[in-house]
Amino acid sequence: MAPKGSQRVVNKIVAENRKARFNYEIIDTYEAGLVLTGTEVKSLRDGKANIAESYASDEGDEIWLINSHLPEYLQANRFNHEPRRRRKLLLSKREINRLRAGINREGMTLVPLKIYFNEKGRAKLELALAKGKKLHDKRETEKERDWNRQKSRLLKSG
Repeated sequence: MAPKGSQRVVNKIVAENRKARFNYEIIDTYEAGLVLTGTEVKSLRDGKANIAESYASDEGDEIWLINSHLPEYLQANRFNHEPRRRRKLLLSKREINRLRAGINREGMTLVPLKIYFNEKGRAKLELALAKGKKLHDKRETEKERDWNRQKSRLLKSG
C-alpha cells in the first residue's frame, strides 16, 4: 500500500470551458498533450488556468492552442512564462489529418473543453471538433434543459 501523501488525484480537472457545449455542437473529441514549461505546469497544479476564450488553430503540420491563460507562477522569479503564449498540442499525424479535414471541408472549429491531469500526472487537453450553433439551436437547448430540470422536480416531489 502506498503512503498517504503519495496518492494522486486521477483526472483532476484544472480548467473547463463550460460555455463550449452551449455555443457549439460537439461532433468529436480528442485527447491532446500540451507542450509546457516547468512554471506552466506548476501554475496548472495550483488550479489557476482559463480556457474560456481560447481556441485551437491548424498551422502547417501542427495544432496550436491560442489565447489560453495560464497565470505566472509567483515563486518562479525571472524564469517565468508568458501567460497568454501559444502552446503546441501533441497529436498523432492521423488525428491532425482528421481535424484538418473537418476544419477545411465541413467548416468546423477546434474548441478546447478542459485541461486535466491524467493518471500518470501529465497535463492533457480535451479538444473538440465542433460546429457553431445558431441562435434558435441555443434557445432549443435552453428549453430542453429547463424542461429536464422541471421534470426532475416533479418526479422528486411525488
